[in-house]
Amino acid sequence: MSGAALGLEIVFVFFLALFLLHRYGDFKKQHRLVIIATLLAWYLCFLIVFILPLDVSTTIYNRCKLAVNSSPAESNGSYVTLAPSKQKCFKPWSYIPDGIMPIFWRVVYWTSQFLTWILLPFMQSYARSGGFSITGKIKTALIENAIYYGTYLLIFGAFLIYVAVNPNFNLQWNQLQTIGIAAANTWGLFLLVLLLGYGLVEIPRSHWNGAKRGYLLMKTYFKAAKLMTEKADAEENLEDIMEEVRKVSESIKYNHPLRKCVDTILKKCPSEYQERMGRNMDDYEDFDERQNSYPSEKSLAKLHKQVIYSVQRHRRTQVQWQILLEQAFYLEDVAKNESSATRQFVHTFHSQEPENKIIQYFYTPTVEWYWECLLRPWFYRVLAVVLATFSVIVVWSECTFFSTKPVLSLFAVFIQLAEKTYNYIYIEMACFLTIFFLSICVYSTVFRIRVFNYYYLASHHQTDAYSLLFSGMLFCRLTPPLCLNFLGLTHMDATISHKNTQPTAYTSIMGSMRVLSFVADGFYIYYPMLVVILCIATYFSLGTRCLNLLGFQQFMGDSEMTSDLIDEGKELIRREKRKRQRQEEGENRRREWKERYGNRDDSTRSRAFHTDQKESSFSETNANRSLSKYTRSNGRTERDRIELLQDAEPLDFNADSVTDDPLESDSGR
Repeated sequence: MSGAALGLEIVFVFFLALFLLHRYGDFKKQHRLVIIATLLAWYLCFLIVFILPLDVSTTIYNRCKLAVNSSPAESNGSYVTLAPSKQKCFKPWSYIPDGIMPIFWRVVYWTSQFLTWILLPFMQSYARSGGFSITGKIKTALIENAIYYGTYLLIFGAFLIYVAVNPNFNLQWNQLQTIGIAAANTWGLFLLVLLLGYGLVEIPRSHWNGAKRGYLLMKTYFKAAKLMTEKADAEENLEDIMEEVRKVSESIKYNHPLRKCVDTILKKCPSEYQERMGRNMDDYEDFDERQNSYPSEKSLAKLHKQVIYSVQRHRRTQVQWQILLEQAFYLEDVAKNESSATRQFVHTFHSQEPENKIIQYFYTPTVEWYWECLLRPWFYRVLAVVLATFSVIVVWSECTFFSTKPVLSLFAVFIQLAEKTYNYIYIEMACFLTIFFLSICVYSTVFRIRVFNYYYLASHHQTDAYSLLFSGMLFCRLTPPLCLNFLGLTHMDATISHKNTQPTAYTSIMGSMRVLSFVADGFYIYYPMLVVILCIATYFSLGTRCLNLLGFQQFMGDSEMTSDLIDEGKELIRREKRKRQRQEEGENRRREWKERYGNRDDSTRSRAFHTDQKESSFSETNANRSLSKYTRSNGRTERDRIELLQDAEPLDFNADSVTDDPLESDSGR
């Protein structure tokens, strides 16, 4: 089993990262380099989280071997026996041979650092550039990142000067490497505590609120009102951009040197706008025969960038609107079925996607009713209590992990108790659950946050390239300090435990943080205590209240603005529901008409066709003319009657009142 666990986790983590990237990215439309770079960044970060527990168990076994070698001992198979106390050091099932983990961590760590500080920022600027050639995009990316790279070089230079001026240090390559690692980890820890403080409270609270059907439905109505505003804004923005493209396309003719740039812009436009605009070129007119002011290539590149952004935003809002409608209809169905006497779940609308026959066989309407109406709320409540317990343990350990005598960190207590009995499975499970929960709190916050419209991770393949690359940067910067914080909570870091023991392979590549004592003994130890203040602020929704005061509408139950948006969203959902009901009823009527009168319609059309042929052949006689006229008009009347019945939509007699709202009038038409 030596190394087998490492290989299995490497394969499993790769498919996990691939699955998440497929959910948020679009493999067909986005550039392959963007997909590969994002996949590599996510994969390396998830890999560190999953492999670190194996490093901990291997380190504990190596410490046991060192203790055995320093005392009289005798070897027996896969374990070592201490002669005086007859203590056994069993080799863990996931033991990784010496020399593999340091090389593995060195490759993973420095690759992730190269991605987050050099490659991904450059690719971000390259992806957002509106240039029409590779050279132009590279030039734009270099200019945009000049200030970015210069800022970090300035910070590294400040650390370098500090070490050079201090007479207690000698400048060596290992110390310079440690300074760079300390600077990166300091920046990452600063952001890590902010995200962790939000996730420790919000994740248990979101699961607790998930058991409240009324709460979720009201929040969905609130989201519908906000999303409709964003959707209308995206459509208006797209119309304005397409109007500019139309003017540019009409002004730049076929033989203009910049016509290729215009054609590139037109290819990025939606198909309906391409058909509407066309080329509108006069082949007999040359561009130099008319004294017009033509746009420059720089302005076309800016327009190209705006087209890419507006089209992506418009498509994303359209997809999100449909997803939100399905969610609202589902929550309304749950509310209706809770009082069902038959205890069978009934959907208002049938699923548009074909269901799996195996799932449909086991997940019957009765099973669905018991799960959705009875079991699921209780499951979410129990899960919320478990997550809240973990959050309390994390907050306590973050505030007390620097204490070694006595050991106050609960995670360190658990690991040390298991270390005495060398229960490696328990050690690995405890380490995995701890670091997995910390990662969920941090990574889920990265997936939830939204920086206006520049950074937004949207599921169902609606995330743009810039946001994907930005998420990869955040993951690579947050994961190393997250792992160091975990090792500090469990006292596996010698800097925290102050013990002269063998460090983990992950800690060994970080070097000795004693080069920067104010970072190792000050910032790393006391800054994580700030998580208590952040958790309190998140619990009382101070950030949400501040955003409300600034004009950014947030969901708050005691706000008048929230109530107005809930009412607006409820009306929007009601209109969309009536529209979909009319569409389904119209389709059912057409289907029934075709099944009942399909043959009669064909015979009527056949008789009308033969009568028309008869009229054209014998048009010289008056009797035949009148007969053909009667037959032709009869056939036309029959066809018109069929088409009118097919196009007719049922009237909504359940509406509260007749209104002149344009949304309802459009849907009625």
